[in-house]
Amino acid sequence: MASITLTNVSKTYSGAAAPSVAEIDLTVADGEFIVLVGPSGCGKSTLLRMVAGLEEITGGEVRIADRLVNRVDPADRDIAMVFQNYALYPHMTVRENMAYGLKNRKTPKAEIAARVAEAARMLELSPYLDRKPRALSGGQRQRVAMGRAVVRQPAAFLFDEPLSNLDAKLRVSMRGEIRRLQRRLGTTSLYVTHDQLEAMTLADRLVVLNAGRIEQVGAPLEIYHHPASTFVASFIGAPAMNLLDGQSDAAGLYIGGHRVAHPERPLSGPVTIGLRAEDLVPAAEGLPFRTDFVEELGAQRLVHGHVDGQPLVVAMDPAASLAAELRLAIAPDRVHVFRTDTGRRIETAPASARTALVPA
Repeated sequence: MASITLTNVSKTYSGAAAPSVAEIDLTVADGEFIVLVGPSGCGKSTLLRMVAGLEEITGGEVRIADRLVNRVDPADRDIAMVFQNYALYPHMTVRENMAYGLKNRKTPKAEIAARVAEAARMLELSPYLDRKPRALSGGQRQRVAMGRAVVRQPAAFLFDEPLSNLDAKLRVSMRGEIRRLQRRLGTTSLYVTHDQLEAMTLADRLVVLNAGRIEQVGAPLEIYHHPASTFVASFIGAPAMNLLDGQSDAAGLYIGGHRVAHPERPLSGPVTIGLRAEDLVPAAEGLPFRTDFVEELGAQRLVHGHVDGQPLVVAMDPAASLAAELRLAIAPDRVHVFRTDTGRRIETAPASARTALVPA
């Protein structure tokens, strides 16, 4: 096992007007599971491929186990990579696919057999060792790809959107398998996904990328409850955080003339106010909300409507009564405030902020 350290890492493709990855500083601790998350084109796969040695680094340093690997061949970096397309050899059996890398390294046959058998047992592949990939399901093929990485006993695992080709139900079960396997082995892991739910459930820490730069790093719940910017707020969470145009002064924060909080640290001028759907509750007084349509999700009801002409989503109990017009209130410590020009978070209250609902 080993740490992975990126120092001022950048990647600019020939002829590109801007870097695909810019000035990334990140340390993945020994045994830590880090997830790189962001929309398509944000640079997360490029960053992973630079760690793997599959992309040349334009600037900065990559270290694995304190060893500078900028000019080290991928095969000599002591990493194992799991791809989204499995990359299995169709003419080989499961056993042969899992053993292939070890054979190339001239590992003794007895050790290869022992490692393959142990990995197959962990991944519940023992009954399929003599089958070829075409005789396996998508989930089984992905487990074979993981098994091939496990038998290497590398310093680090690199995962490039390994579940994107699976159906929704299988993705859920495979997420659990990957997390259990990583915890059991304790191997340092760097995982790429565009699926924020996948990122939240897998990561020790999330790295949210935007246009090739790190927007925020932190534990999943820390990022969910304290997004550093409107970009993070709108990307992490399902449904996304409601972001509304508001105003602030010494007396409070307002949406369309309706006060939603008393800031401990007064502001002045236009702001963007963030409200999580599950933090809004019906009340006798509060924001006037008009319903447009409803999504029934079984355990949850998402009510889409608008406040002061701005779209708003509210998460409600399916058993709660629903009217065309409601009043909504929110606890002051659940109101998020961002600069309208930069989108960066503004801290308006200390951690001990009051939790009573504030009517408009």
